Amino acid sequence: MLDPADLDKLAEYFASGDLAFDFENGDEQRRQMILEYLEKLMDLADQADELATKLIFKGGMLQSLAGTKDQK
Repeated sequence: MLDPADLDKLAEYFASGDLAFDFENGDEQRRQMILEYLEKLMDLADQADELATKLIFKGGMLQSLAGTKDQK
C-alpha cells in the first residue's frame, strides 16, 4: 500500500503552483514528462473511481455505509 503522505505531497505540489512553475520554466523534455505524468495520473484516477464504485456497491456495501439494511 502506498503511503497517504505521498498523495498529500503531490496535492501540495499541485496547489502550491510548483508544478505549473516547473512546466512553464522547463525545457521541452521536462514539459513532455510533466504532461505524461499528468495523463498517467488521470488514467489512475479513472481506475480508482471505477474500483471504488465496484467495492462500494459490491454486496450492498452502500447500504451498510448509509446505515440501512435491505428490506425484503
